[in-house]
This record gives sequence, structure tokens and C-alpha cells, in this order.
Amino acid sequence: MTQQNPEDQPGIAAAIVVHEGRVRMVRRRVSEGQLSWQFPAGKVEPGEAREDAAVRETREETGLAVEAVELLGERVHPATGRLMSYTACEVVGGEAYVADSGELAELAWVAHAAIPLYVPYGLFGPVQEHLDAVLLR
Repeated sequence: MTQQNPEDQPGIAAAIVVHEGRVRMVRRRVSEGQLSWQFPAGKVEPGEAREDAAVRETREETGLAVEAVELLGERVHPATGRLMSYTACEVVGGEAYVADSGELAELAWVAHAAIPLYVPYGLFGPVQEHLDAVLLR
């Protein structure tokens, strides 16, 4: 598999949405290898801030209204070669549902102890540190 040069494609913004002691995960209809369960995420549009893209994608995919709290970090994803940014978000309204049924199969609120069942290959360090801090208090 040839890796894409991150400059060749728009970046992907992921939202790390924590609510009532759990983190929101989405299962894509089309897996990217092992990447079946993921955080709400999508392409950053031209001129759009990474944090704004994370907020927009969460609303488009899950129906939840969230606000960005903190950019946790970014990296070139080791499996996809895409530039990824990760933004911590909090729920400000709405009810979660599969808002984009063409892209998503299901949603889950995942407790800290269950994260490895959904993401067995591990999380990006700053995301894991954030979830450890907010879900284990």
C-alpha cells in the first residue's frame, strides 16, 4: 500500500466527544482496514479551522451539537497516511443518532474500560491521555 502525501489531500478532523462518563464512537459502513470504530470525523474544508470541522462533522454524522474545547494534537495517521487532527469537544445539545446512514452503521457511547474492545490497535497518545484524564476522574 502506498501512503498518501498529506499535502495531496485535505486533513481529517476528529472529534473526541465525552459526555456523562463515556466517549462517542461511530462505526463506519466501510472499514479502513482495522479502522471500523472511530471518532466522528471528516475532511477539513478549504478555509475551515480543524476545530470547526470536528464540530461540523459531529453534527453531520451523529446529530449532536458540540463545541470545541481543545485541540489535542495532530499526526499523520500510521494506517491511512492522512493528516489527522483531534479536538476535544463537549455536548451542548441534541440527541445522538445515525444522522448519516450512508456513511455510518451505528453509534456507541463507550466507557473507558471498553475502549480497547472498539479500538484494539490503541489510540493516539494525546487522545488516550485526554480520555484517561476526563473518564477516570
